[in-house]
Amino acid sequence: MAEELDMKDKNAAGAVSGETCCCGHDHAHEAEKAHSAACCCHDHDHDHEEKKGFCPCGHDAVSDGVGHDRAMGRIFFALLGGLLTVNSFLLEWLLPGQQYAASMSALFGAFILALPIIITAIKDLINGKVYMNELVALAILAALASADFQTAGIIAFFLLLTIIIETRTASGAQRSIEELIKLTPNTARRLDGDQEIEVQVTDLAIGDRIRVRPGENFPVDARIIAGESTVNQASITGESLPVDKGVGSDVFAGTQNLTGLVDLEVTKVGEDTTLGKVKDMILQAEASRTPVVRIIDRYAGYYTPVVLMLACVTWGVTGDISRVITLMVIACPCAVVLATPTAVVAAVAAAARLGIFIKNVSHLELASKLTAFVFDKTGTLTDGLLSVVKLNPFGEVSPAELLRIAGSAERYSNHPTAVAIQNLAAEAGLELGSAEEFQEAPGKGVSAKIEGVPCLIGRANWMRDMGVVVPEHDSSETEGMSVVYVSRGGVVLGWIGFRDKLRREAPAMIADLRRLGVRFCAMVTGDRQSVAETVASQLQIDEFRSECLPEGKVEFVENIKKTARVAVVGDGVNDAPALAAGDLGIAMGAIGSDIAINSASVALMTNDLRRIPMLVYLSRKSRMVINQNLLFGMLFVFGGMVLSVFGWMTPIWAAVLHAGSTLIIIFNSARLVRIGEELTLEEGGDEPEF
Repeated sequence: MAEELDMKDKNAAGAVSGETCCCGHDHAHEAEKAHSAACCCHDHDHDHEEKKGFCPCGHDAVSDGVGHDRAMGRIFFALLGGLLTVNSFLLEWLLPGQQYAASMSALFGAFILALPIIITAIKDLINGKVYMNELVALAILAALASADFQTAGIIAFFLLLTIIIETRTASGAQRSIEELIKLTPNTARRLDGDQEIEVQVTDLAIGDRIRVRPGENFPVDARIIAGESTVNQASITGESLPVDKGVGSDVFAGTQNLTGLVDLEVTKVGEDTTLGKVKDMILQAEASRTPVVRIIDRYAGYYTPVVLMLACVTWGVTGDISRVITLMVIACPCAVVLATPTAVVAAVAAAARLGIFIKNVSHLELASKLTAFVFDKTGTLTDGLLSVVKLNPFGEVSPAELLRIAGSAERYSNHPTAVAIQNLAAEAGLELGSAEEFQEAPGKGVSAKIEGVPCLIGRANWMRDMGVVVPEHDSSETEGMSVVYVSRGGVVLGWIGFRDKLRREAPAMIADLRRLGVRFCAMVTGDRQSVAETVASQLQIDEFRSECLPEGKVEFVENIKKTARVAVVGDGVNDAPALAAGDLGIAMGAIGSDIAINSASVALMTNDLRRIPMLVYLSRKSRMVINQNLLFGMLFVFGGMVLSVFGWMTPIWAAVLHAGSTLIIIFNSARLVRIGEELTLEEGGDEPEF
């Protein structure tokens, strides 16, 4: 009887042709329909008619306004039928001689309440399927056949109430998507010269100029070209404090412009925006299933026939139709079916509020089993905002010439060292040359022709591999610095030293992971031994590897995987191979980063390291809640079946307990939603305790 949503609206769901439902089956789509079914209880394919909220398995699907109308219809049925059933009791009490009127009121009430349940069961049978709905329908029909209309009405009322509760609970995914959609306005002010023209957001193209006023939400991802403002990014990053933005800063669809009038250049539109990718990730997570749910799905088809056989045996042995009715009501395992989905929806919602986006709920479950973490250094454990601290030219080369050559060669790179060099060159007012035949070797360096002469900027080992002779120098000069060498025409011109700052929350993050039982924390970096050793000692890292190329990071992770469940944490750009190599890949600061969102299992929209232990804690808490739900649900179902067979429970109590068990499961799962509320990014704020 558990029902799931049918995510049909293309804008709401971000669905594409060939999307897979949570029961593991592909759905047939026609172009541009984007209909994706979600039915967690049953193991069969779905074919959908366009713009209809009906799933052939007999379960109603929620799409657009159809789901809301159907839910309101059920509430109407429940209220009308419930009033008629209550009226029958009042007539018996107030007018004892009017038994016929009381019976008719009870009959109509039972019929109205049972109609939605019986229709659903008939749809199942028409499609040649027998599921849990039939248990309830047969129980109601048996009560009607025995002329016990009041009992039939009470049973139908509580079970219809359960269906309404389940439907609204299952719509958590749809509601979260709808809330995200509300963040983006439908129209935008496109600039044509100095004139503002209001257009639909769907008409915007990359490169268009738009204007956003204070208090409005940004309609697309864009870059500020004029003005300054403070932006609330909590909808995506979970940050509690607004962020100052100026010319050159990126803003993201769905975030709020608080204080200033800004002109922007559109950089991404539609599903390519950060908000669009976030919506897709939420859908992926809430449409995926845990191993427990897959086991339930596998055996669900056998459950109803077994219960029906038990009901026949009970009737044959006792001849008591009341026991049979009670058995079929109590045997409908809504509590078991809802045990995992409700907890998953709550956990995914809590994670999304914190800016933690999980692609698949199996990754959420895996996070509870992690025993080792491998961190990248630059941009993960450190701020990643390198600054040049020393220019060391050789011979007659001037510091300005060394910086000019390095800045010219690095002008097309986004690596932190390249950004630091370009920033210093801009501050010095140097005119950079054009870089031709630019190539970047990840984790090693860059090569380019500057003014027709081949130039290399990178690490000493890579320079030697490229045939450049790198002179030895006193290592004490570069103690605690990251160093890159600069060569022109095969001759080394000098080296440039950089320093990075440790993230303030990094020590607390490592301590929190230790308290959560993580036994091993390691660090891999392409930086020099002295730099890596300094960071590792400050954080009390168990093991580190320095001067590590991307393939070396992968090899290091693979070795740890032999003895532990390992998560790899990186920036999602240079660390994509290592992120993919770990049991769990966690991309830091993924806001606006396509590579980060696509390469990792989990994407953190902010660089706050406190999200990592919170993810582990949330995972373990959700696993505990799921186990509690399953244990309670199974005890309720199988205990109730025993009581019903021996005649120790009435049909009415079975219906009441059925609805009550469903509510207990939902409320228990809802506790997960509040996890992480205390986590803020306020400077000097208290660290979370686990």
